[in-house]
Amino acid sequence: KIFVNTLKYLQSNEFLLDVDLWRLFANLEELNKISLRFLKTFFETVKEHVSKSDSPVDFSSILRKFFQGDLCPTHQIYCLNYTSAVFYLENLRQREDFGIYLKWCEQNEQCKRLHLPELLIAPLHRLTRYPLLLNNIWKRSTDETEKGFIWSLKEKVEKSIRDLEGKVKWLDNFQKFRQLQEVIIWPQVWDRDKRFFVPECLKQSLRENGSENILSSANRLLLHEGRLTLAESTRLLNVYLFLFDDFLLITKIKRNKKKHGGSDAGLIPVCPSLTPDLQSFIRERGFCTVLDQPIPLDRLILKNVDPVHVTVFSLRNAFLIQHENRYRQCIAVFLLQAQTETAKKTWMSQIEMAISNYITQHKTKKSIVFCFPAESSEI
Repeated sequence: KIFVNTLKYLQSNEFLLDVDLWRLFANLEELNKISLRFLKTFFETVKEHVSKSDSPVDFSSILRKFFQGDLCPTHQIYCLNYTSAVFYLENLRQREDFGIYLKWCEQNEQCKRLHLPELLIAPLHRLTRYPLLLNNIWKRSTDETEKGFIWSLKEKVEKSIRDLEGKVKWLDNFQKFRQLQEVIIWPQVWDRDKRFFVPECLKQSLRENGSENILSSANRLLLHEGRLTLAESTRLLNVYLFLFDDFLLITKIKRNKKKHGGSDAGLIPVCPSLTPDLQSFIRERGFCTVLDQPIPLDRLILKNVDPVHVTVFSLRNAFLIQHENRYRQCIAVFLLQAQTETAKKTWMSQIEMAISNYITQHKTKKSIVFCFPAESSEI
């Protein structure tokens, strides 16, 4: 309330007008009202029972009203906005005027030295405690009908939380991929390889098949990412690899040479679930240019570089990635070096695991297709 009301007051006096209250606090006020109503009703029932020892404790009607009503859905709306709110808050904190507002609110003794991110997460923790509350009521219930009802209610709340976790993961993955779409640049084929000549009059028709849509799939997962060094014939190149659950993407790191000053420096929205290395790179307005076509995991051959070659060719922590076409011809080879032996082992194990999982899933899908199962009305 301190943060919300202070921001409302500042905006009424034409300060911080561009700060979006909903993006930061979502339906927090509605959630407060419903939670407070639940709490008051709950304690009023307890109070009435204590003052009149002969009156029955009618918990069932209270629990039914709130847990089958707006309590869990309101929590879900807030929780689904939470990641986005943290994302938005991190960008706003870079601003001097918003920083002053935060500091002023945090100094209020009611905040108990807690910062806004620590307060924003509280409703998420509260939602996970509801099954514990219901379980404790169930343990102490004596009426079998009431006991059965409370147990079914507890299971319903737990299912609601599991569904929410799935939605939050999906949303987090969606935001991550939307960020990657902005950072990863897909060069045209004639820019990538000078052997291909395309007249200007034909370039427009080839541009229309947008490669960037590859990352628009909501079902794709990013398994591992990080910096490596690519050994070329005449130089060592800094590259950034993205290992997805179906292909590997090798990109070339491009830093923006222009220095951005002013109050908007560092205010580029950055997804908090990306690695800190990539987050700082995005804030510097860098981008990753795709070096070669994506390597499907079922066409990727991973080879360890023998330690003998380390001394002969000065290769440290190196491994080889081979890209084969559908006819098992090698069409590309990438000699990569990690900073440490541990980083190399991590990369190799992650790639091997991703290949194994992809091939297993692919075989399962093929077997399902050829089984011709009977149609189900549940699908």
